[in-house]
Amino acid sequence: MSKYDICGNPDVRHDFLLLFDVTDGNPNGDPDAGNMPRIDPETMQGLVTDVCLKRKIRNFVALTQSENKGNEIYVNDRGVALNTLHAEAYEEAGIKSSGKKQNRDEIETVRQKMCRRFYDVRMFGAVMTTGVNAGQVRGPLQMTFARSVSPIVPMDVAITRVAITRPEDAKVVEGEDGKESSGGKVTEIGRKPLIPYGFYVGKGFFSAPFAVQTGVSRADLELFWDALQSMWDIDRSASRGYMACRGLYVFSHSSNIGNAPAHVLFDRFEAKLREGSNHESVTPRRFEDYVTLLNDRELPEGVTLTRLVG
Repeated sequence: MSKYDICGNPDVRHDFLLLFDVTDGNPNGDPDAGNMPRIDPETMQGLVTDVCLKRKIRNFVALTQSENKGNEIYVNDRGVALNTLHAEAYEEAGIKSSGKKQNRDEIETVRQKMCRRFYDVRMFGAVMTTGVNAGQVRGPLQMTFARSVSPIVPMDVAITRVAITRPEDAKVVEGEDGKESSGGKVTEIGRKPLIPYGFYVGKGFFSAPFAVQTGVSRADLELFWDALQSMWDIDRSASRGYMACRGLYVFSHSSNIGNAPAHVLFDRFEAKLREGSNHESVTPRRFEDYVTLLNDRELPEGVTLTRLVG
């Protein structure tokens, strides 16, 4: 029996919790704040956007499914314009693109081709009305921002580099009578934003009716669960520090519209500081400083819980 027997069924609704942590790294920089870790300014809890998490999933799929037709990635960094991909779909369908104004049936034909070709369009949806109109897709898989359980402590650490960027900074320029000089730098100082530790919880939802519209298969959904568990190990970088998946809990319903509200299921989970921890009165610094509790007793009728991690 596969661990995905129940949660891999694309014909029913799934709601899930994703737990992960970061040590001495920046899980998601904010470009509006000098790339400092994202925070909620009222509570100082850390935030990781859904876009950041989806990027990791896309990277995992691109790396592991490069040879599999139908699992290409639409939002990518290959340098190919999105409108070029739309035009290719029109050409493959034998339809002439006339720009944004296009026959509705023709757009639907091209939209379905985009769903079949691109994994992230099929799962996350896409707005493909940019110039060459390939329609819009509402994806069945949606995720929230992940939020840290405790307040985080953003830091901006100074680092030095024994290399000079500009030639003029390395050249020594003598002043009049040799009394003053400029240049001659041998090091440069940079900045590295990070947090010492953060434990995050994110929520996600899979809609079976939308999955029917985009053509999601069991293999697609199982690949998604694989990505959530394994994407951390292929996305390492010096800036992100040490990140790890600490929990992945999937509530699967017996119907396509669901058997219980998502918030009722999510309320069964609680994360709190461990009593008697050495870090009880200060900011926690490790996963073991927390207790995670998930009430799996007397689940609503028609709901099954699968613990993929944790």
